[in-house]
Amino acid sequence: MRIGIGCDHGGYEMKEELKKRLTDGGHAVTDKGIYSVSEADYPDVAAEVAEGVAAGDYDCAVLVCGTGIGMSIAANKVNGIRAALVTDTFSARMAKEHNNANIITLGARTVGIELAWELVNAYLGAEFLGGKHLVRVEKIMRLEGKSE
Repeated sequence: MRIGIGCDHGGYEMKEELKKRLTDGGHAVTDKGIYSVSEADYPDVAAEVAEGVAAGDYDCAVLVCGTGIGMSIAANKVNGIRAALVTDTFSARMAKEHNNANIITLGARTVGIELAWELVNAYLGAEFLGGKHLVRVEKIMRLEGKSE
């Protein structure tokens, strides 16, 4: 799977560990930064990764900041993006199955690395169910003037 990944300074260490695990698992991971713990503005990274997902450069993406909230808000401003902040495995799975989320966001200060890894795997292991959920996702997409 082609996965985009990015973070701000609050998520750097978690992003690095997730990137390693994803790569070791055979995924093609594109790291859009940041590349150190130097302070960075999460909207810049979120936009770059989200634009890559919207353009089809990645199948999905993972964004990490301190809480995951800022990355989620910023990524969702890009047309075609459905970014979901996930904090438990059920929500991570439902983000894909019901909402066809194409990005998940994580909070490095709110979940530990092992839970984050479980969240990523729950999300990546899920498939969009379509059907009544497709109707709902299409309604979401119409809110920005775009349909699936």
